[in-house]
Amino acid sequence: MKCVAIQSSPNLNGLTARLAQAVLRGVKSENGSIELIHLNNLDIKQCIACDNGWGICREKNLCILEDDFEALRKKITEADAVVFATPVYWHDVSESAKRFLDRLRRCESFTFKTFTGKKIIGIASAGGSGRGAARALYNLEDYLRRLGFEIFDLVPVTRFSKIHKFNMLMEAGKRLVSE
Repeated sequence: MKCVAIQSSPNLNGLTARLAQAVLRGVKSENGSIELIHLNNLDIKQCIACDNGWGICREKNLCILEDDFEALRKKITEADAVVFATPVYWHDVSESAKRFLDRLRRCESFTFKTFTGKKIIGIASAGGSGRGAARALYNLEDYLRRLGFEIFDLVPVTRFSKIHKFNMLMEAGKRLVSE
């Protein structure tokens, strides 16, 4: 079992990154192969909706922008399971998450077969007031379902719930391997 976790917080040691790592610890404890990707360390450009939105990505399932997008897309394709963790910004996923997911959605918009059946855990991490986790997770779920992922779990986390969610996410990682 190969599991890739993508965390989209600029804080590489913050709550969002640690939540993604909790899942990976569970996968690793069951002898799974893991990789943590810090999305903000990659060069992922904004979609330019080339050719009035009907560009080559819709025809050939390949984006024309030259950045780290296709390499990350390949890692997701080669993984057996994926974790996507985002901080909550104004009741939504982070800007880097949205930028990446918008491009991924556009490039997969006519096939929606690349990720069909691939298990994914979505995590929305709301620090501060803790508000907005449910709404951000709702938006994340919409992206993931449209991309064809099989939702293994969707986990809202607040500063009030984080202690017990760390343990739960580690157990979820173990179950990803065993199911």
